[in-house]
Amino acid sequence: MEAISRFDRAITKLYEAFHTDRLNPLCCKQCAVGNICDNTDLWKHLVKAHGSTELSYLGKLNETFGRKVYGYAPSELLQIEVAFLRACGYELPLHLTTNKPKLDKDTLFRGLVATVAVLCDLEGTPNVMDCSALFDFEPAQSVAEMVPECIE
Repeated sequence: MEAISRFDRAITKLYEAFHTDRLNPLCCKQCAVGNICDNTDLWKHLVKAHGSTELSYLGKLNETFGRKVYGYAPSELLQIEVAFLRACGYELPLHLTTNKPKLDKDTLFRGLVATVAVLCDLEGTPNVMDCSALFDFEPAQSVAEMVPECIE
């Protein structure tokens, strides 16, 4: 029996969260990474604050020792969360005065598209959200270039 990859687990969790309305960018247990981490907040100790673009001392330490959280290095979790929040329309790092975009299914879906792009990039696989092969069309821009502010 083949082990389920971290990518498959992450996609399954995000799919379920999206369709059961358990995806909330401002909650560290229900954001993209919170859902990947089984709706726990243990990952938030690896970053300076929810919505931060930097690892905390503990995050850097775990990164140095090669520790993984649900299969992902702290810096990978940070990349995932940053892409999700930016695609949802947030300015990072988050502050109390940060503009809060309207949260609807379209906004959350844009966040998921960016998240899946990062997950695919981390795995070194083509973006599964890119449907250009399905339509036998090669776009002038890649999916990542179409949403540049979401993916770093």
